[in-house]
Order: sequence, then C-alpha cells, then structure tokens
Amino acid sequence: MKNKKILFIALLAAGFTACEPEFEHEVSNVDYNAGEADFTTYVAVGNSLTAGYMDGTVSRVGQSYSYPNLLAQQFAVVGGGAFTQPSYAEDANNLGGISGIPGFPTRLVINMHADNPKIPAGPESIAGTSTITLAPQQQAFNNMGVPGAKSFHLLLPGYGDAARLSLGAANPYYVRMATSASATVLGDAMSKRPTFFTNWIGSNDVLSYATSGGTGVDQTGNPNPATYGSNDITDPTYFAGVYTAIINTLTSEGAKGVVSTIPDITSIPFFTTVPYAPLTASAIGKEDEAVGLATIDQLNAQLYGPLKQIFTALGQPNRINLLSKTTPNPLLIKDETLTNYGAQITAAFTPALGAAGAAYAGSILGQARQATADDLVLLTTRAVIGKEPTGAPAPFDAYGVTYPLQDQHILIPSEITAVNTATASYNTAIKTIAASKNLAVADMNAIMNKLKTGFTSDDGQVYFAKYFSVATVNTVVFSLDGVHPNARGYALVANEILKVINEHYKAKLPLIVPGYYPGPTIVKTN
Repeated sequence: MKNKKILFIALLAAGFTACEPEFEHEVSNVDYNAGEADFTTYVAVGNSLTAGYMDGTVSRVGQSYSYPNLLAQQFAVVGGGAFTQPSYAEDANNLGGISGIPGFPTRLVINMHADNPKIPAGPESIAGTSTITLAPQQQAFNNMGVPGAKSFHLLLPGYGDAARLSLGAANPYYVRMATSASATVLGDAMSKRPTFFTNWIGSNDVLSYATSGGTGVDQTGNPNPATYGSNDITDPTYFAGVYTAIINTLTSEGAKGVVSTIPDITSIPFFTTVPYAPLTASAIGKEDEAVGLATIDQLNAQLYGPLKQIFTALGQPNRINLLSKTTPNPLLIKDETLTNYGAQITAAFTPALGAAGAAYAGSILGQARQATADDLVLLTTRAVIGKEPTGAPAPFDAYGVTYPLQDQHILIPSEITAVNTATASYNTAIKTIAASKNLAVADMNAIMNKLKTGFTSDDGQVYFAKYFSVATVNTVVFSLDGVHPNARGYALVANEILKVINEHYKAKLPLIVPGYYPGPTIVKTN
C-alpha cells in the first residue's frame, strides 16, 4: 500500500508538472559554437510533429515544447535569433482543440478516478470548451509546422483560405496563420529569409492511410494529387518531385539545414498497443469470468463451431478456430482480400437461424477470419471492441467477438505492406535529395525503431515507444494520442537533431536532457 501511495503521488506530480513548461535549465557557455551553420534566422517546416502537436491537438503549453522551439533555445547560445510560433494566447486554459469545428476536440488527459484515485482511467478529452478560434493572424512564423499537412500541401496556394474549409481543401491550422488566402506554407516560410531550416514533412503522405485502417487508396503510379482522397498514399515518384522542389526552395538563398526521415508505423504506439488476441474469458464476460466461460461455450456451439466446419469444408480451415477458455483469443475481423463465402454461410445457417437471420450472418461473415500476429489493431479500436454495431441483432452484437471488426479498425498484412513500401520509398528519396544538397539527415525512422526495444538517451535514461501505463509513466515518450511525442519525446527528438548538426556542420551545440521535461498529462479529476 505504501508503494502504491508513493506511486500515486508521483503520478500526480507528473501531471501537475505537465501544466507549465520548464525552461529553467538555460544554457550559456562561450565554448559552444555554430560551426559551419548560421542560426541567425531558423525556420522549421513540416506537419503536426513540427507544430508541437500532442495529446490529440495543439495547445498553448504543448506548443511551447515543439522540437523547433527547443532547438531555437539551443541555437540562441551560438547566435540564433528570435524564434516565433503561431500565437495560442487565446488558449487561456490550455485546452487545445479548435472552437466550432467538428473533429478538433480538447486535448487528451488521464483522469484519476475520484472514487478510486489509485487507478487511472483511460484517456479522455479534458473538460471544457476550446477557446481557440480561426481568427487570422496573417503572419509568417519561424515555426511553419501545419498539423495534417502532406508534402504537396506546402506548395498548395489556398491551403490557408478559410473559404475553402467547407470543401475540405484548406487546413484550419494554416488558416490561422496564412499571410493571405492565396499564400503557400513554403512561401510564407521563405519570407522569413531562413539561414537555417529543419524539414520534417512526409509522414502524412502515408500515415493518414495507416491511421484510417487502410480505408484510402494506394495512389502509387498516379502523380495527380487533385484526385487523391484524404487517406490515400501519395505516389512515391510524385513525393520525390515535391520534396525536391521544397529543398530547392529552402536552399535557394544558401541556407543549410536538417531533414528528417519518416518513422515506420510499427514504432508508433497507435499501432502496437492493442493486442490482436485480447479476448479472455474475463473480457468476454465483461469482468465476470464465470459469465465469460459460459459465453465461450455458447459461442463455440452456436457460432464458432459451425463457422469452423463451413470454412474447413471450403478448404479454409485456419480462418476460424474455437474459442479457448484458458488462453486469450484473437479478435474476429473482416479481411476484404479474402474470398467472400457469404452465400455458403447463409445456406449453412438457414436451418438454425431462419432465412433472414442466416442471410444476415452470411452478409457479415463471408470474409471473416480471426486476427493474427501479422495484423495491427488501431489504438482507437480499443474503444470499439465488444460494443454493439448499429442495428446488429443478437448474437452478432459485439464487435470483434461475434461481429467482425471492419476495415477502419485493422491494418491487414496487404495494407501494412503498402505502408512499408511507401515509407521506404519516401525515405530513400529524402536521403538522396539531402545528399545532393549536402544537408544533414536526422534518421528519425532509425531512432524510433530503437525506441521499440529501448533507446538510451545521453542522460542515461532508457526510453520506450509505448503507450501510457502506470508501469511506464516515466519512460514513455509518446503522448496520449499514440502518434505524437509528449514533451519529453519532443526533447529527445530535438536532442537527436542537435547531435546531427554537431556532427554534420562541425558545430558544438549544447544538448538537452529529456528527463527535465514532463511526460503524460494526468489530472486529479476531469
């Protein structure tokens, strides 16, 4: 009990320290130098990772921990000039979100149960209403990171035009900062006349496909982004052309800089937190194991057993196996790449379920199978498992148990291959284009992959790419959305870029201690 009390106090302390930035560890040392770089005017371009997005949004305090802002503080030691970011002064209560626009909720927090304060609840949007508006600031900033931007969006006129928001052709974050309705992100960035830049763009060219569960289209071979959907994979050849144009522009006035590669999705907790086989007897019984054991017997007799017989007769014996009472069972999913045996299932179930019930079973189970270790379950799917699909009759009223999880819930192997192929192509292009301009490369793909098994920082702490838990609260570097780093993670990112600059440009910049920065945000009550 004493240890639990100490842990609880530590968790609360972590939550409270997450409320304000801590920059008391200022550095000043005449021994530091800029080497071959000139940090007089530093500009950062990119997407949400550059903007300081964390816990599902950009908030006033969260933005202060953006890796470009942390870099600028180190650059200031060797002559770096002022560094500006889009104003979030209106976010008085640090809630994040964007007021009045669906899909932009307040930031995620861990809420400690008032009735059981030793057990943290799952992530939830912090209570309150966002005060962030789309009031135009019409100003170029040193941090030109735009959440949601893909590579070609940096060159797209009108991406900050409020009139195009309803068409899905503009970005609300850029609407807040664009210097005009026809401005481009890259044009605004260049108006700052950068002497040094960082460029971490490209993740969304493939990540939006992955986080949607592969509901988009792999547009490889199609170089026309005007025909792309928001969740599509950008054609790698087109990506390389856009990336070349971005780098040619950024270096057109002699600026040096650092580019970053795109992480493998399996290094991101959004895709690695929910196991493919979470269905224990207790889980099926909603925490009542006796109920779960009885339900497993019932499902094996009425659903899994008959399905096993049908698929075995059709030469597909591994699609479905009986549920186990002693080991965790895999989720039931739909795999759209499989042959649809809906008609055969309908015929087999008709004697037991009647024509209407059998037809329904055939319609939802024709491409069903149990998940395997080769599938990736999305973090957001955790909230869906066991819930009732709209209009589904019993016994088909539990997602992942008796009703297959759908395309938007799972990345199946063919989708994972498409993501990995595009990511590898993008990273090859990034490194090749950087080499042609003698730019430094921060290989974030390699760094994030090290985080899967433990990355030892220069302060000796081992950090992991895991999702929040009580056991990992002090070593997790990802925020509660499972995609973006927390403040400690952004400090780790900044540190790795500093080391690349020191090596490539023969500079001597002070490093950052990630352990000084807060981890997950925990509130006592929400």
